Amino acid sequence: QVQLVESGGGLVQAGGSLRLSCAVSGVIFNNYAMGWFRQAPGKEREFVSTITWTSGSTNYADSVKGRFTISRDNAKNTVYLQMNSLKPEDTAVYCCAVAPTFPATAARQYNTWGQGTQVTVSS
Repeated sequence: QVQLVESGGGLVQAGGSLRLSCAVSGVIFNNYAMGWFRQAPGKEREFVSTITWTSGSTNYADSVKGRFTISRDNAKNTVYLQMNSLKPEDTAVYCCAVAPTFPATAARQYNTWGQGTQVTVSS
């Protein structure tokens, strides 16, 4: 059984940076994808980025392209989301998730989720 634990959220000023981490425990198969999603108050959950566990292929939402970078460290069983040039509209709870397929940009493709970490960007 796969378990995911996010960390690294916090309060940052606009233009600042944060790095989120997602620690993975359990069995991850080579073709699995790891994804980051976010949900702001009163809004639907939104795809942010995804990466394959082995090849490292990535995909990003248009709203974060050029500002966010997803990566993984297979040795540490950890997926990261480096967030630069943060904007107030990036404020949300960020969750990582696992999907048995790639690319996977829809939440319904993911079958295991972490509890989330809060990111707040002040103006």
